[in-house]
Amino acid sequence: MKQTKHEPTAAVASQDAAAYPRDLALCVGGQWRGAPGRETLAVRNPASGAELGRLPVATDEDIDDALRHADAAFATWSRTSAWDRAAILMRAAQLIDQRRGELAVVLTLENGKPLADADGELSRVIEGIVYCAEECKRAYGRQLPPRSALLTQTTVKRPIGPVAAFVPWNFPAFLAARKVAAALAAGCTVVLKAPEETPAIGMLLVRAFLDAGVPAGAIGLLYGKPAQISERLIASPVIRKVSFTGSVPVGRLLAMLASRHLKPCTMELGGHAPVIVCDDVDVARTAHACVAFKYRNSGQVCLSPSRFFVQDCLYEPFVAHFVEYASQLQVGDGLAQGVRMGPLNNERRLAAATELVDDARRRGAQVRLGGARQAGAGYFFPPTVLTDVPASARILREEPFCPVAPILSFGDLDAAITRANAVEYGLAAYLFTNDLQRAATFAEDIDAAWIGINNFTPSLADAPVGGVKDSGLGYEGGPEGLDAYQQIRFVSQSNLRV
Repeated sequence: MKQTKHEPTAAVASQDAAAYPRDLALCVGGQWRGAPGRETLAVRNPASGAELGRLPVATDEDIDDALRHADAAFATWSRTSAWDRAAILMRAAQLIDQRRGELAVVLTLENGKPLADADGELSRVIEGIVYCAEECKRAYGRQLPPRSALLTQTTVKRPIGPVAAFVPWNFPAFLAARKVAAALAAGCTVVLKAPEETPAIGMLLVRAFLDAGVPAGAIGLLYGKPAQISERLIASPVIRKVSFTGSVPVGRLLAMLASRHLKPCTMELGGHAPVIVCDDVDVARTAHACVAFKYRNSGQVCLSPSRFFVQDCLYEPFVAHFVEYASQLQVGDGLAQGVRMGPLNNERRLAAATELVDDARRRGAQVRLGGARQAGAGYFFPPTVLTDVPASARILREEPFCPVAPILSFGDLDAAITRANAVEYGLAAYLFTNDLQRAATFAEDIDAAWIGINNFTPSLADAPVGGVKDSGLGYEGGPEGLDAYQQIRFVSQSNLRV
């Protein structure tokens, strides 16, 4: 499917909160349930702190109704042919493409990322939905060699059942669409618990799926108190699968809840990605690539590079280039032209970034760039670079999820890999070298599931992303992503008369 290309213009960049949906709502059984009669939460623009709207909090009745509709819709949606499901998903992708101008502005308003990045996220949304539409027609089974005359033995894939899906605020469009599209493509219904910080983009995506022909009830949308919603959804006998993207502590908690009911989980959790820069690379070019990927979405990316190990002879030149390029990033409101990095999404992340930098500084680290909240409104924290960071600093052990880059030196590659592996995370890892033996060694020895050598690659529709150690269970994306929402049945059929 050819996507519409959108370039941010002065007219688009000048749009403000007037573009934000006036009535935020839950979606239950194809009906929108607004704020009247419900507790509400404030939704804020991270670039200014101003309130964008009031979000209704789901009640127990709302949650139970969403479950009831998902259960009822599964009976028909699971028996809808893969070709018909694919056609509906393709229409959803087309509608999102047609509406992407509105969606990108809304995404920037409530998430904070630059408008060009919001538009890029929607491109990945569309690509992911299209991929799932195509892949659902390839849910192949196997035919086993017969063990006796007129015996047919096969395996077939069938939808696992209604899904509870939980997504975070850092990529609220892409992560929601990836779960919803894969579940629907596999023949499952889904109750989506989307993030309270970025609710409007979830509403607009669900509306596109419904407008495309997804049956009422096959997709539900809830917001509110995360513990209340997650506990009630996971405990329900209706839900047969749990899919979560977010932090390790919350993922561990949801996995424990699911384990009580023996429900399978897909968990895409946190990361603390190392970047190892060897002494045989172009230092300026490599530093430029590292800066561009590190400060994408203000560092609020699970795959973001967050620990830089640079070989001794390149260390000071790399730091100098890194600081130079990072200092040139224009930070500001994502709707303003020329902005390369927006604010952090919320006060929690702002406080966390400040605490990590202060902790490193107290332990002896040097702040080469940034290091403190920007003055004025909004949740702005500038690109920050730390050197001389001691091993005891929290930022080397905890997922930063902020625009702070600690840069360390190393002498021997094996020792660098050992240091890189010395955390509980194992999501992404990156290496820059022109030596094939070093590259092969790194790919074999690093504890990570998403590995980049001489490049950084965001999540792709056709590639599985998952984690090792505390970074997750299972995979999303690629054919493995659809397999996560299917169960395999073995069928042995004798064709002899009985």
